[in-house]
Amino acid sequence: MKKERALEVKGQLENFLTRSVTFWLKNGIDKEYGGYLVCFDEKGNPMKSLEVMTPTDKMIVTQTRMIWGFSSLLRSGFAKKYGWEEDCEKAAKQGVEFFIDHFWDKKNGGFAWYTNRKGEAQDNGKLVYGQTFAIYALAEYALATGDETAQEYAEKTFDLLMKYCVDTARGGYYENMTEDWIPETEIDKGGNLKSLDIHMHTMEALTTLYECTGKEVHRRRLLEVINIIVDHMIDYNYMCGRNQFSFKFETKDAREINRTWNYDRAPENANKNTRDTTSYGHNIELTWLLNRAYKILGFSPAKELTKAFAEYTITNGWDEEHGGIYRDGMHDGRVVVTDKEWWQNFESLTGFLDAYQVIGDERYLEKFYELWEFDHTYFYIEEVGESRQLLQADGTPIITDVGNQWKCIYHTDRAMIECIGRLEELLEKNK
Repeated sequence: MKKERALEVKGQLENFLTRSVTFWLKNGIDKEYGGYLVCFDEKGNPMKSLEVMTPTDKMIVTQTRMIWGFSSLLRSGFAKKYGWEEDCEKAAKQGVEFFIDHFWDKKNGGFAWYTNRKGEAQDNGKLVYGQTFAIYALAEYALATGDETAQEYAEKTFDLLMKYCVDTARGGYYENMTEDWIPETEIDKGGNLKSLDIHMHTMEALTTLYECTGKEVHRRRLLEVINIIVDHMIDYNYMCGRNQFSFKFETKDAREINRTWNYDRAPENANKNTRDTTSYGHNIELTWLLNRAYKILGFSPAKELTKAFAEYTITNGWDEEHGGIYRDGMHDGRVVVTDKEWWQNFESLTGFLDAYQVIGDERYLEKFYELWEFDHTYFYIEEVGESRQLLQADGTPIITDVGNQWKCIYHTDRAMIECIGRLEELLEKNK
């Protein structure tokens, strides 16, 4: 590893992180009602309209991701290093207080899908995707601050998932529940599906919960969801992840359902079957999250899976002409969707750098550098301090929002935190 190049990229990542955190601290806190405002256009101005929710509605996914972001900045030491500690503490604390006070369903337990700006529930559905991000964020905040109430609600949410969502007959989780924790029956609400996406984020949440509590029950459930993913959700013929499944883990064609980003931006496509595709971003995000889980569990990294998924992503998901990671493709390598989303292209930064650390192959480090060049050139809006959401293959913007009900501090700044920290480890190791 060349020290000069690593230091140069590390400086660019630090600049991105500094500008992004500055943006969210300035604009993301709802000073009137509490919680977070996340909907901003490409100039950093508040958005005026959305397809489904209003720009000031508050959705569980981005409320919890904002909590997680500020908490992670505290726990990683970056907030202290860059002089944000007091601001991040305040930002996270008020977010946790608003979230528990207004999102928690006092009758049924669990957290609402979304509220209006004041915190009045508009959709009280209990989606495992949202509940797991609540666990993830509250456990991270508890680890960063020692807050007992946050840990209490993280554990209460876990207990509800175990009581109502575990498929005791077949394994895994029912993913979409009504407000009183009954599995949805409507097809357009995903009532008959399981997915890699939700189970991967459940693994992510349980990793942090177990790190927070050290409890054996949290460890066992983390191991269980890892086994579900490894045993049922990977195509071992091509070495990539599958998308959606029946309750029996039979592969299903991917379908857009309600309460997803693709549905929210284009409701007319709801419930339309596509094909049995794979998500290039989920593939490589899965391996670094799995390696993080193994580290917390005290295991060695998943070297074979890390290498196989990194190779698959480079061979099939990488755009050789323009750079960057495509969205979706068939398992055999045929690219289906050539658009490039921010989350896949930022999560893959961590994925490639993690693969380099685990395997030691310089090609993965080079892909990390190449991907950062693409992200920095095409996604980053320097004058605002955040990334665009969606691009055409050649980098032409499609959706230029720097924030909306699905996009906030989480993917971009998590990639910065992870990659800066990993580069610092590598530079220290290569002194």
